[in-house]
Amino acid sequence: MATSHHLRSMMSRRGRRLRTPLIAATLMAAALVGAPAAVAAPADDARVEEARSQHDAVAAEIAALSGRVTEAEQKLQRMTHEAEVASGEALAAQAALDAATREAEAAELALFAAKQAVAEAQDEVSEVGRQAYMGGGQETFGDLHLLLNADGPAELLEQAATLDTLGEQRAETLDAMEIVEVAQARAEEAAQATVAERDRAAGAAAEAHAAAARQLSGAQAEFDALSLQKLDLAQQLRDAEIRLLQMEGARDAARAWEAQQAAREAAAAAASAVTTTAPTATRALAAGGSTAALTTGRVTSCYGQRWGTLHAGVDIAAPIGTPIFVPEGGVVLQAGPASGFGLAVAIQHGDGTITLYGHVNQFFVSAGQAVTAGQQIAEVGNRGQSTGPHLHFEVHEGGLYANRVNPVPWLTGHGISLGGC
Repeated sequence: MATSHHLRSMMSRRGRRLRTPLIAATLMAAALVGAPAAVAAPADDARVEEARSQHDAVAAEIAALSGRVTEAEQKLQRMTHEAEVASGEALAAQAALDAATREAEAAELALFAAKQAVAEAQDEVSEVGRQAYMGGGQETFGDLHLLLNADGPAELLEQAATLDTLGEQRAETLDAMEIVEVAQARAEEAAQATVAERDRAAGAAAEAHAAAARQLSGAQAEFDALSLQKLDLAQQLRDAEIRLLQMEGARDAARAWEAQQAAREAAAAAASAVTTTAPTATRALAAGGSTAALTTGRVTSCYGQRWGTLHAGVDIAAPIGTPIFVPEGGVVLQAGPASGFGLAVAIQHGDGTITLYGHVNQFFVSAGQAVTAGQQIAEVGNRGQSTGPHLHFEVHEGGLYANRVNPVPWLTGHGISLGGC
């Protein structure tokens, strides 16, 4: 009995020892067959590859659309350029018309004065004739009759010179009056012709401006539509990039994407940024000089020929409300509505040079006001023929719109760099 019990006890302990390795072996086999590590990696790779494919598809789609948007932007820039050119031509024609009108008015006043002088001279001739008649004989009376019945100053002068009835001084007076009258008549005719020509030029410029505005409107609608599509795809691209970062193990994929995006934008800004302000030390009136800042922004268009026409200024893109400073003191010529520029400020400086600031949102000066270097005169806007907030800056020589020259040398002379312009 004891032997039997001892035998069963030994077999029980041996069985337990045998079952332990068997269970371990079974578990190990199961681990080899269905281990999560063996199947999870392919599953994760598949998800990463799927996310990458989605990313690449969206990136390719947005790249294709970006090409179309770039084309629309170029078309929009061309239309904006043409509208600005037409606006400038209209303003220049109006300025020339105003000058011609003033010239015509001056000529009319001068002509009136000359006619008055001639009338006075004729009165003097009549008085001389009366005196000659009262104190002279029949021969003198006959000669005087010819003088008094002359048809005009020219005939009167000829007869006076022939008959030698009038004194030399009066003859010279008549001669001078005739010359003045003829000269002023010609001046009046020329001034009237100039006014008519400027009227035609102003009309043609206005028509060109209207046509450019219509073209700009069409381009703007196309650009807006493409921009909305691009925004939608940009959101899709963002989502795809965040998913890809998640699959690659980023702890906070959204924050990681934001960091990447900030780095991209900083690099792009550094590559395209230009200096449109003078050094900080010269933002206010500099000691011994008058150099000051212009504004802060990015140059989007330089002075020169574009699409077959002259872009007569520089464009500096900046947010609405960005301050605009006058780099040199002067006197405000105009501040207010200005055709295609919406609102503009024109300032004449000491040497006669005029600087113009167009598309402003609002201005803080008025015509006739004296301004000092570094003074804020306006703020960047998007008024008139404009497709985005920017400052359009011009330099005129010889009068407003008389000769619009490259602004870069003038700005450089005031310590302001425009980068690639």
